[in-house]
Amino acid sequence: MAPATMSPVTLRLGDRELLVSHPDKLLWPDMGIDKLRYVRTLADLAPYLLPHSEGRYLTTIRFPEGYAGKSFYQKNAPTPVPEFVRVETAGGIRYVVLDSLPTLLWMGSLYALEFHVSCERIAQPLPDLWMLDIDPSLEVEPRIMEAAGKVGDLLHSLGLEAVPKTSGATGIQVVMRIEPGPTYDDLRRFGKFVSEYLTAKNPRLFTVERLKKNRGTLIYLDYLQFYPGRTLVSAYSPRARAGAPVSTPLDWSEVRADPSPADFNLLNIVARLRERGDLIGSMKPQRIGDVLKQIK
Repeated sequence: MAPATMSPVTLRLGDRELLVSHPDKLLWPDMGIDKLRYVRTLADLAPYLLPHSEGRYLTTIRFPEGYAGKSFYQKNAPTPVPEFVRVETAGGIRYVVLDSLPTLLWMGSLYALEFHVSCERIAQPLPDLWMLDIDPSLEVEPRIMEAAGKVGDLLHSLGLEAVPKTSGATGIQVVMRIEPGPTYDDLRRFGKFVSEYLTAKNPRLFTVERLKKNRGTLIYLDYLQFYPGRTLVSAYSPRARAGAPVSTPLDWSEVRADPSPADFNLLNIVARLRERGDLIGSMKPQRIGDVLKQIK
């Protein structure tokens, strides 16, 4: 990768300024996305991404030499922490809370290319979401949209609406906003029911086997991941992979059209969001409590 030579650029954020060093450093060379373009794209994504990260503990993955270079996970807030950044401590870790445009762009300027958020909201014991992680065993899984569709069909049969979103990597997550009431353990029981039912109905497609070495080519329905203390990639987070993919909510008609998760990337996501809006944010919270009673 050619060294960055451009002088630092100062971005004005209201009454604040953010210095972007090495603005011409290529972060996704295959897509022509340099650091300055990345930070500016994050600014366009902010109205859609921040509602999914605010009020949750942030874990980032930083790639100082671009997506193909060395990386490291970061839970503890980088130092020094600007005065505009909110920090919350849990388990001895000082987490950044990604709740503002300046914080998002600051993290982007530090080469944070992925944003993973806690399943739980800070200081809220009850969940506001249910999520099922559909995790393929194959790096390239042509059945992933078929798998998501089967999850959607089952939820629809139960009178529930949800939104599928690409992980930006190889998998899909099905996300449901819920009315307050059920606990995380209640939601695990629901996820277990959904996963075991679908596996029984589709034994050549799905598995609930936790050990990857025992899954073969089956698609893992991971109902255990959505739980306090665990993280999932935020909606609209970029991913550090070739093609600059973005974790993108879809509608079910798009799932039936069998798109590739790589179709949604940093070069086209902003135009999509301006046209379609946030499909998760516009979803009505579901009354999953009634379904839980039926399952019991």
